[in-house]
Amino acid sequence: MEPGNDRRIRQLLVGKVEMSQTLITAGRVLTGPRGQYVKDGAVLTDGAAIVAAGPRGAVEPMARDGARRLALPGATVLPGLIDAHVHLVFDASKDPVAVLDAHDDRTLMLAMEERARQFLDSGVTTVRDLGDRGRLTLRLREAIAGGTVPGPRIVAATTPLTTKGGHCWFLGGEVDGEDEIRALVRRNAELGADVIKVMATGGGLTHGGPATWQTQFGAPEIRAVVREAHRAGLPVAAHGHGTAGIVAAVMAGVDTIEHCTWMTRKGLDLREDVLDAIVAKGIRICPTISPNWRMLPMFFGAERAKAMFDQVRTMAEHGARLIAGTDAGVQRAGCDGLAQSLGFYQHLGIEPDRVIDMATTEAADALGIADHVGRLATGYRADLIAVRGDPLKDVAALGDVQLVMANGKMVDRE
Repeated sequence: MEPGNDRRIRQLLVGKVEMSQTLITAGRVLTGPRGQYVKDGAVLTDGAAIVAAGPRGAVEPMARDGARRLALPGATVLPGLIDAHVHLVFDASKDPVAVLDAHDDRTLMLAMEERARQFLDSGVTTVRDLGDRGRLTLRLREAIAGGTVPGPRIVAATTPLTTKGGHCWFLGGEVDGEDEIRALVRRNAELGADVIKVMATGGGLTHGGPATWQTQFGAPEIRAVVREAHRAGLPVAAHGHGTAGIVAAVMAGVDTIEHCTWMTRKGLDLREDVLDAIVAKGIRICPTISPNWRMLPMFFGAERAKAMFDQVRTMAEHGARLIAGTDAGVQRAGCDGLAQSLGFYQHLGIEPDRVIDMATTEAADALGIADHVGRLATGYRADLIAVRGDPLKDVAALGDVQLVMANGKMVDRE
């Protein structure tokens, strides 16, 4: 951006005069999925909604006198990004569980507010939080919606369901039997959860818990989760590392599978018959790729890391509908790393336009908010970003954010 535009953005952010309309013109504007864009485009917003997006010659005349205007001729404007798997209660340290245990709710809320701001500054305007303590994300969600705290829109799972002593038991969601399962799902729904999270398998974050590949709930128990959640109008996200747990989740009819790493006691075992069922049922897969994915060969060994990478490529080539998520909050996964995470998919050979869809239109659809989030179109929520360069050529451009607007408000990234 030219220095004059930098100053102009700053003036708009700190100015005392309220202007409901904002006109942003740019070298490229992404107007739809699969790389639909216009050159010399524009987006006009009014309050929290998009009025129009398309060719500048068609959109610019719609702006009223006095609308604030910003010209970004070298930039690409696209929908705000969506990180579909985060944990705002965790701090991305070497032992986030120990840090969590050491903090009371008040201290934790302050830290969560800072992490929410980090997401926003990096261009993420919506997150799906898949497990917290004490339903703190609901408090943060309301503060953000009310304008008292800056942050992305939060789609919250609140308390995840797990077995006694199971993965993430310390978040308060231990259940035993279908009656307790249904009761916790109802409780989460009554308190305002947007999605229900069930730990179908173990996980590496829980010291002394079930092995990552081990099954925690069978298909009948997960089916009880799904039925109760769907009765309340809520989707179900299943944490699934182990192949057997993934099979159970697919049989039960969950809506998304998180991680989906196809682990067994002896190694990796991607079952194509199960993958066929995932595709046929339209179940979304969120591989939760760390921003530090290039370091995985150091932790798992080159051969195992390659096999894990190849599984994601196989799922994509098989027609599975992937959505973007970083598992932000777990070890070494910060709240500003979605752009780096998306580079993994381009590394696998997935075209940039499809990668962008994974973090916009596809993610919005999976989260059940595609009717007003994830696109630049009339009537949609005014969540957008401007980045230098062309992310349709290289998704690394998504890491060079110039401007963020969330719910119609410019974000002061300084």
